Amino acid sequence: MRGHHHLAIQVKDLASAEAFYIDVLGLKLVRRWPYEDGKPGERSLWLSVGSGEEFIALEACDVDRLPTPFRDPHGGLHLQQKNVEVVHRTRWTIYFRDPEGNRIGLSHYPDEA
Repeated sequence: MRGHHHLAIQVKDLASAEAFYIDVLGLKLVRRWPYEDGKPGERSLWLSVGSGEEFIALEACDVDRLPTPFRDPHGGLHLQQKNVEVVHRTRWTIYFRDPEGNRIGLSHYPDEA
């Protein structure tokens, strides 16, 4: 694989996920998608994650997920300021969970921090 077009993440609370990905991670809103059947609200939000056309699609979903454990409670400064717990860290990646419990990894590989 040499790249990706988008990553879809299903979330139960779209507004909370939107706030997290925009306010905490600093992503930019690209597009809002309404439900096609006239249901109120939005079914998806697209957030830019690069200099090209790559994006994250947050998709509304009403399924509950069981929490899953992770390890190593060390934190990153910006995430700590936003009260987001870092659950694991490697040489190039820091891992944390979004409001839905999805594990997110931010990497700077191959650049040294």
